[in-house]
Amino acid sequence: MPELPEVEVTRRSIDAPLRGAVVRAAHLGKPLRWPLGCPVQSLVGREVGATVRRGKYLWLPLGARPGHREDDAGGLLLHLGMSGALSLLNGRDDAARALVAGQEPARGPHEHFDLVTTHGTLRLRDPRRFGAVVWSSGLEVPPASTLLARLGPEPDDPALTPESFHASLAGRRTAVKHVLLSGQAVVGAGNIYACEALFTAGIDPRTRADRISRPRAARLLQAVRDTLARATALGGSTLRDFHDAHGMDGAFQAQAAVYDREGQPCLRCGGTVRRIVQGQRATYFCPRCQKR
Repeated sequence: MPELPEVEVTRRSIDAPLRGAVVRAAHLGKPLRWPLGCPVQSLVGREVGATVRRGKYLWLPLGARPGHREDDAGGLLLHLGMSGALSLLNGRDDAARALVAGQEPARGPHEHFDLVTTHGTLRLRDPRRFGAVVWSSGLEVPPASTLLARLGPEPDDPALTPESFHASLAGRRTAVKHVLLSGQAVVGAGNIYACEALFTAGIDPRTRADRISRPRAARLLQAVRDTLARATALGGSTLRDFHDAHGMDGAFQAQAAVYDREGQPCLRCGGTVRRIVQGQRATYFCPRCQKR
């Protein structure tokens, strides 16, 4: 599943190229996780603004249509789901030319959304169709505000302090890895990065969150921040489907300390990396280095 680093890498790869582009055509194929929420033709003529990220969502702002009032503006909230990826294609793409000409384009079986602009075509490919493209009049109003309401603070949010992070953990009696995956204490630490951050912090993933001391909570928060920043710098992780909008794979998986290294020597102590299942997700950790 694309996690925060992969979504941030995607944001960076489409933001500058699409900023200021004008939508020429759009196409929605097979149904995605949620309805688009507007006639697809109503996207035409709008100007694309600066793409932003909130958690694992991307917000692509779109200005008002020509001849409409300013309150006609809004944007698309995009989610890559379990296996989605965005591609930015140049103007020579045959499907884009067909759309602009008002024809039904030929496309692959997993290509479900095209936004054809004057700067290229933004295409969502999603084999499992758990992704989403949703129109909203703004981030602060439904449906965007509803979808974003339960997200915790961003890792780099100045309001997220070691004290507030510890307080969030203290109110939860579940395993700390479950808390990280929930995204309520801090967003972005999906399965790969939760395993890596817990290893860096020396915390057993089965430890109950409310039993983690203030110093250990501070260490874990810093580990989450460092892990996500390093993964983003490396282009994220490519295990199956992920690539950025220009087709580049991520490289973090080649530097993982514990993830997907079951039975291999721990890089820190030489012990053996174990794999267990928590909440139907694989967890990798070193029993010798990571303490409850």
